Amino acid sequence: MNQQQILQLFKESGALLTGHFKLTSGRHSDVYYEKFTLLKNPAVATRLCQTMAEKLAPLGAQTVVGPTTGGIIIAYDVARYLGVESIYAEPGDGGSGRVFKRGFSLERGQKVVIVDDVLTTGRSIFEVIDLVKGYGAQIVGIGELLDRSGGAVSFDYPFLPLASVNAVSWEPEKCPLCAKGEPLTQRGSRQF
Repeated sequence: MNQQQILQLFKESGALLTGHFKLTSGRHSDVYYEKFTLLKNPAVATRLCQTMAEKLAPLGAQTVVGPTTGGIIIAYDVARYLGVESIYAEPGDGGSGRVFKRGFSLERGQKVVIVDDVLTTGRSIFEVIDLVKGYGAQIVGIGELLDRSGGAVSFDYPFLPLASVNAVSWEPEKCPLCAKGEPLTQRGSRQF
């Protein structure tokens, strides 16, 4: 699947929403990519994850790590295609950072790819990077379904999004939609 096909999936499935949204990052935007509209359909999700696995395969990962919640589904299916294990990182106590629970851990030098669903500021990915580095594991790359920053967020590792768009977002105090008094909708898992 190429970028146009990925973006078309968002449109055709109704996963591309317009309005006034408070993103998981806390920023506001006039577009929202509801990845769970795609991920709830196993046939679509597995096509996306197979494509991601094909892009990540040359990196030689031994483990795929994803942040909760969408990252769990993606990590599991990408790992299935790569023939390696998958684990996921959950929010730490008080919602700060990420931690492994449920007996998950990594070994020093273990090759890891990190995967996630939709990137705006990269907060979830940066939290997982810090966690993985804390174990001394080796991050060999990062996969993403959709980079909505248009490449504005950069990492010190190969970054392989399936699609990239430049979806504008604003800090709440600079949001033109707030200034117009448009109702705000909050989606996503982090509540502010």
